[in-house]
Amino acid sequence: MVESLRASMPRGVSYEVVLVDDGSTDGTRDWLAGLGAPFRVVLNERNLGFGAATNRGAAAARGRVLALLNNDLVLARGWLRPMLRALYSLGPGAGVVGNIQLNAATLEVDHAGIYFNRKCKPEHDRREPGRAAALLFPVRTMPAVTGACVLVRRDTWERLGGFDEAFINGCEDIDLCFRAGAAGLVNAVALRSRVLHRVSASPGRKLRDEENTRRLVERWQGRIAVLGSWRWAWRYYRPFLDGDPREVPDAAEAWRVALFLARARKSPPARALAAMNEVIDRELARWRNLISD
Repeated sequence: MVESLRASMPRGVSYEVVLVDDGSTDGTRDWLAGLGAPFRVVLNERNLGFGAATNRGAAAARGRVLALLNNDLVLARGWLRPMLRALYSLGPGAGVVGNIQLNAATLEVDHAGIYFNRKCKPEHDRREPGRAAALLFPVRTMPAVTGACVLVRRDTWERLGGFDEAFINGCEDIDLCFRAGAAGLVNAVALRSRVLHRVSASPGRKLRDEENTRRLVERWQGRIAVLGSWRWAWRYYRPFLDGDPREVPDAAEAWRVALFLARARKSPPARALAAMNEVIDRELARWRNLISD
């Protein structure tokens, strides 16, 4: 990542690089000591986890714009400027800006934003946006983006309070995006920016997924139920379109679903919202049996 960062930074951009060593014991610290400018190093005496380590690095940074970069990225020329353009195009309403991330092993899209499925679980949007979409609509708004590679203004980061360190290596990025949305800011993906990502390469990356997702759902149940309703609404017409005569939709409800999908109606249909809250309640009950506080 460090070598690709050196090679990909555009001319004319003033920058520094703050590297946070999160309690390594494998000789990394000796290597970091020899890097020199523009690299600065923050050393954690013990492993604090992604959120806390990132917060320490951001606190040490001096720039007006923060770029949060995971250590398992491979950066190509042209990754930064489209993200900067997206951030600036959103103006004062900019929240967190992500980009397209390709799985380094398969070169397939691993991330083009984060959505919530009909089970109210976060998933990466892995649809290839295509050249036409990137050309005509280079900035795609999304409810959340992964923190593996994002830009955020320093004043926005400080206003939001950075990552919540109660999350341990998961969901802290979604929580940050939700807090940005609650503050009236817009999160987005810069479709013209692409990087390679060795997905979840750190040992133990998935150990606390259940606890992290539970914390996220308990905090943002209402928001997640609305986002899950989008997937419910997209599937609403499928049985009828598949030719099942028993599944003729109610005219009034079908109209409400259509308005919701067209974004002419902000609130989901009551049936969709009830279905999503029922899914969440079942999952919360499962977590109560699975996880002891």
